[in-house]
Amino acid sequence: MGNRVIYWFRTDLRLHDSPALKAALDLHPDALWPIFTWDPHYVYRVKGGVNRWQYLLDCQADLSRSIQKLNPKSKLFVLREAPQTLFPKIFKAWNVTHLVFEKDTDVYARERDSAVVASAEEAGVQVITRYGRTLWDSDELVAKNGGKPTMSITQLQAAGRKIGGIPRPIPAPRHLPDPGEMPVSFGQDKPGASPDINAPYRSTPDECYSHIAGPAGKFAVASLEELGFSVSATTPHRGGETIALERLQEIFSDEKYAATFQKPKTSPAAFEPQSTTLLSPFLHFGALSPRLFYWHAQDLVEKYGEGASTPPESLTGQLLFRDMYFAAQAAIGPSFAQTLGNGHCRFIPWHLPSKVEPTGLANNTIAGRYHVDSPQADRWFQRWKAGVTGFPFVDALMRQLRAEGWIHHLGRHMVACFLTRGGCYVHWERGADVFEEFLLDHEPACNAGNWQWLSCTAFYSQYYRCYSPVAFGQKWDKTGEFIRRWVPELKDLDEKFIYEPWTANQAVLDKAGVRVEGDGLREKRDGVYPSPMFDFGERRRACLAAMKRAYSIGLYGDDERVEDGTWKELFERAGETEMEGLDAGDADGEHADDVGDHGDGTEDGIRHKKARNPVVKEGPMDKHVKKKRKT
Repeated sequence: MGNRVIYWFRTDLRLHDSPALKAALDLHPDALWPIFTWDPHYVYRVKGGVNRWQYLLDCQADLSRSIQKLNPKSKLFVLREAPQTLFPKIFKAWNVTHLVFEKDTDVYARERDSAVVASAEEAGVQVITRYGRTLWDSDELVAKNGGKPTMSITQLQAAGRKIGGIPRPIPAPRHLPDPGEMPVSFGQDKPGASPDINAPYRSTPDECYSHIAGPAGKFAVASLEELGFSVSATTPHRGGETIALERLQEIFSDEKYAATFQKPKTSPAAFEPQSTTLLSPFLHFGALSPRLFYWHAQDLVEKYGEGASTPPESLTGQLLFRDMYFAAQAAIGPSFAQTLGNGHCRFIPWHLPSKVEPTGLANNTIAGRYHVDSPQADRWFQRWKAGVTGFPFVDALMRQLRAEGWIHHLGRHMVACFLTRGGCYVHWERGADVFEEFLLDHEPACNAGNWQWLSCTAFYSQYYRCYSPVAFGQKWDKTGEFIRRWVPELKDLDEKFIYEPWTANQAVLDKAGVRVEGDGLREKRDGVYPSPMFDFGERRRACLAAMKRAYSIGLYGDDERVEDGTWKELFERAGETEMEGLDAGDADGEHADDVGDHGDGTEDGIRHKKARNPVVKEGPMDKHVKKKRKT
C-alpha cells in the first residue's frame, strides 16, 4: 500500500506558500484527503460574531473551489466532529498512513494537536508538521531568545537573525492527487452544546453535528443557517485566498503607497476606502501567506530606495509585530491572555475583574465571565461596547467594529485606552473579550498583546500618554465625516459641535434635529444621542493617579499576593480608592474636558494644568518609541 495522506487544514486556508501542504505532496501520495474538522470548541466555546463566521465560510468555500480546479474529484472535505475523537476512527477506516498539518501556537490548538498526535502514534500514522502562520517558527524564536518571550521588536529581530533569513514563498501546487474512499459508517461522537458562549446569536438549534458528513452527507462547507444564525453578516469584507491575492496585487500596484507606508500616519477616520491594507483578516485565516506579503513589501522597499519606510511603521514592520506577539504567547503559554499567572503583565486592580475558573486548558484560566464590583463601571462598559458612550468618536469606532468587524489600528488604540487607563478603568480583559467577539482578524496572541500594550500592563509603560476622545478624532477628521457616517443621530450637527454635542445650545441642537439625553442603553429613539457618561478630564486624572500608585506598588500577575488577594492591603495602605471592589459612585458627569494634542499621535489631554509625569521603569518598547520621536 502506498502513502495515504490526510492534509488537515486549519488556519491555513490557502494553496500558495504552504510548507505543510508541500510536505504532504512530497510524499507522492496515492490518496490525499484535504479535510477541515468542524471543531465544537470554536462553535461553542470561543466568542465569535456572525461576521467572522461568514468570513471563515468564505475562506473555506474559496479554498474548496480552488482545490476542485486542480482536481475535479477533490475539494475541501468538512467533517463534523471534534478532531480528538474523529481522527482515531478515520485513521482506521480510511487506512491512513500520514497526517500532515501546519503548526499552531494558540493555547487550545497546542492541546488539541497533542491529543491528535498521540492518537496517530497509537494508530501507527506518521505525523508531519511545518510552520507557516508566521515569518519565523515561533518556538524557534523563543529558543533563540533564551527561552523568554519576545517583548519588543528588537528582541524579535535579534532572535530572527539567529535563526536565519525569512524564507521566500513557495508556489501553489499545480495538481492534487485523488482522494481515497471516505467511509463514515462508524459512530459519531456528538459534542455537548452547553455552555454555548455564542447562543445569543442563534435563533434556532444548530445542525452542525447532524451527521459527520453534514446534513446532506456531502462533506460540504457549512452555512450560517446550519449554525443556527438567522441574521446575515453585515460586514462588506469578504474572505478567501482569491480575493486576498487580488488585494495584494492591488496594494503593490501603487508602489509609492506600499513602499512609503507608515501605519501611524494613516487615518483611523478614513472609510470607502480605508487607509490601511485590510489584509489582517486574510492573514488570520491563512488565506494569505505572511511570507508572500513580507517579500512583496521587502522587494519593493529595496527597489524603491531612498524614501522607503522602515520597521516598525512599514508594512514589514506590521508583520514583525505579529511575530512578536505569537512568540510571546508561545513562551508564556495559557497565562499570556490574562493577568493572573502572567509574570510579564503588571497587576492593576481594574474594575470588572475576570472570574477565574478551570476551563480544561489550564488551571485557573479565565472562562470569559467577570465580577461586577462596580455597577457604574459595568454600565460604562456596556455603553462602550454598544457605542453609546456620549463621546461621538468613540461611538463611531465601536459601531464600525460591530457592523464591519474591523477598525483601524489607531481607532483600536483610542477605544482601548478609553476603556482602561484613559477613562473607565475597566479591566483590559473585558475589552479583549469584545474584540474577540467582533473582529474579523482576531488573533488570540495579537489581541491579548495589544490590549496589554494599550493598558500599559506589558510591552509599553507610558501610561500618562492618553488618547483624547475629542482632540484625537479632530486631528484626523475636523469636519466629523467619520462620525456622521457611523453616528447618524448627529449627521446634521454643525462641525463645531460634532465631537462635543453636549456643548451645543438648544437652538443648534434643534436645527440639527437632535437631543442629547439618556444613556443610550434603553429604548432607542430617533434623533436622540446619549449624554457623555462622565467628565473625561476628571476620569483621566483619577485613572492617572491610580496607575501611578499601581506602578509604585509594582505587582505582576505571577505574584502570590495577586492570587491570594492580599494585594488589597498594599493598595489600601497606599490610599487607593479607584480599584476592584470599590464602587466609584453613581453620578455620571455632564461635560468632558477639552484636551490638547502632542502632535505625535497621542494626547495627554489637559489644558488647564500640566500633567505631572511620574518616573516609571521603561518597558522594552519605550526606548524604541523615544528614539523614533527624535528622528
